Amino acid sequence: MEFKEFRAKTVEDAITAAALEFSVASSELETEIVDRGSTGFLGIGGRQAVIKARAKNDISRDTKEYLEKIFAAMETEVSIDIQFDKELETMDIDLEGPEMGILIGKRGQTLDSLQYLVSLFVNKKSESYIRVKLNTENYRERRKETLENLAKNIAFKVKRTRKSFTLEPMNPYERRIIHSTLQNDKFVATRSEGEEPYRKVVVYLKKGGKNFKKKDYNRDYNKDYSKNIVKEEKPKKQAYDYGDYDISEINAETAIDAAANLQNAIANEQE
Repeated sequence: MEFKEFRAKTVEDAITAAALEFSVASSELETEIVDRGSTGFLGIGGRQAVIKARAKNDISRDTKEYLEKIFAAMETEVSIDIQFDKELETMDIDLEGPEMGILIGKRGQTLDSLQYLVSLFVNKKSESYIRVKLNTENYRERRKETLENLAKNIAFKVKRTRKSFTLEPMNPYERRIIHSTLQNDKFVATRSEGEEPYRKVVVYLKKGGKNFKKKDYNRDYNKDYSKNIVKEEKPKKQAYDYGDYDISEINAETAIDAAANLQNAIANEQE
């Protein structure tokens, strides 16, 4: 945010005017005194005090302005609600508007790309890593439920056919949902294969899984079954809980890819 000039009878009055303008406490202002002013002689020839001021760095405000610029360029009407927890270092962003399907995109790809760009913006300004979750119309929760049901259905198919099944490419967060859903299954196991961004989950029969009988089928995967060894890479300490990327993967190339994905997805939706 650029500095703005304020004039008043005294420096204190100018600071008060700036605080009112930016809707913050005076302690939340960055100020620069240009002229302390003068009362003159017997009230004659006095000068107003002049300061330059701006609100201190507010990551929620800056992020909202960043998103507003993106949506303005897209000519899309979006309401933005940001909840930033400084202690937990998390930022939850909820979007509302008449055209949220465009922002979600196919299987959430547009939403993931936008989330990644916002994460780049936020963490460039932050000294510590902030986990960003971008959501709209409870898409993340609905997607999680869909993937959990998919995992259970695929597991049953693998048990019934005795053949492994490879799912479509997924981002790390979605792969973890599949692994987590099936980790206590008695008969099947999961592993990830391939390289990003085409890494896939394979569901396969465990040793001894051929003894599965249809009567053994149980969709309650939360019971204390024998533990399944998941051959998925361990999440890094600063991994995203939502989205495609780990913070260590942030670089110019992936940022450009995410921006391109966002632009292409939006263009395809509008055709």
